[in-house]
Amino acid sequence: MQQRKAFQVKDGVLIGAKQIPSPNFNQRPEHTEIQLIVIHNISLPPSQFGGGYIEQFFQNQLDWSAHPYFQTIEGMQVSAHLLILRSGKVLQFVNFNDRAWHAGRSSYLGKKECNDYSIGIELEGSDDLAFEATQYEALVQVTACLQHHYDKIQQHIAGHSDIAPGRKTDPGPFFNWTEFRTALQHYKNT
Repeated sequence: MQQRKAFQVKDGVLIGAKQIPSPNFNQRPEHTEIQLIVIHNISLPPSQFGGGYIEQFFQNQLDWSAHPYFQTIEGMQVSAHLLILRSGKVLQFVNFNDRAWHAGRSSYLGKKECNDYSIGIELEGSDDLAFEATQYEALVQVTACLQHHYDKIQQHIAGHSDIAPGRKTDPGPFFNWTEFRTALQHYKNT
């Protein structure tokens, strides 16, 4: 694990992340506490990285004619709180105090509508390729920061496939849950 980054949450903003506001959010239900992190993967076009297409997609600025795949998602309005690029760079699209549109129809431990009470973290990746070590490092650091700030999260970390089984497959078989959880525990203990 590389040196610690100075991530900190202040007023729903992740200090240390690049801020790229998305219009795709709304208010969380009143008196809702954040109690879950949902891990996703995304690549646009599928299994291709770079190009800024994810950022454009989350900002409703994607040129639908730039790639044939984009026409299949034309008009969709989605977002996540955070995106961790292949380089390990962390981008924030939605303030944690607001509801990002990342989970869709979902349920965690019997509680429906995970967008209401979760933080969505997208990893630039796909179901058929391994993630980068720098992404795991950033994810560990961000998760530890979020767990410190939002006490109810603690061990409540799930994949999109866990909260929407049969509908979603991400973060996929190449996401190493054991490596992630071990690194997170080690990071928090040092």
